[in-house]
Amino acid sequence: MYISETHSTSTLLRESYNEQLPHFYYIRADYQTTGRGQTGNSWESERGKNLLYSSLLKYPNLHATEQWRLSMLVAITWWEVLKKHLPQEHLTIKWPNDIYYQDKKLVGILIENILQGIHIGYTIAGIGVNINQTEWRSNAPNPISMKEITGKEYDIDSLLNEWICTMKSWENRKTEELSSAYLQRLYRREGWHEYVEREVSIIPTAIAEKGTKDTFLAEIVTVTTQGELILRLQNREEKKYHFKQIRFVV
Repeated sequence: MYISETHSTSTLLRESYNEQLPHFYYIRADYQTTGRGQTGNSWESERGKNLLYSSLLKYPNLHATEQWRLSMLVAITWWEVLKKHLPQEHLTIKWPNDIYYQDKKLVGILIENILQGIHIGYTIAGIGVNINQTEWRSNAPNPISMKEITGKEYDIDSLLNEWICTMKSWENRKTEELSSAYLQRLYRREGWHEYVEREVSIIPTAIAEKGTKDTFLAEIVTVTTQGELILRLQNREEKKYHFKQIRFVV
């Protein structure tokens, strides 16, 4: 479904949900007035320049404990689409599920799982992909678009169709395969980098600018089956973080 403008494609999809809607049903908009990003901030997008959509995913046999599988799946499949158009060596998945080009955000993903008993009833994947925008007016700290990287204009609907086809080819793969693919593509997978701890709040993982106080150096050990990030500190201690407990210093 295409709509010129809406408050939020995810909110609209959730409000209009019924059991007859098919797997991969989506709502795409040219412009969102209150689109949300992973950090709880609005998602900046010039009208008609980027891909803004929310997709309904229906995996009724997935247990409620398998929510992280869906987060990995959506992130990996967008990485797979983008590697066909952009230099692959600079594309990574920033934990938990944004797509980065070098140190800049290319794709923002927000996964909402609606549980029904012990299973995931359905999932709404809200996704924003920076495609043809080249000027940024908000305080978003580090956006970049496909056009800024290559200088080319891209067809928005074609990229969405590529993602749906890629999802279909990946959705039945084993969780172990998804986890391996995710870790291989992980932002800052190697080396020591700066982080900042934060108090648990309603705001998920965010980034912090260089020079932020109370930074510490750590290296990524792994990501657990529940999506928690495990860091190794310089004293060799390993610490586990949920989405709301750590910030990357970029």
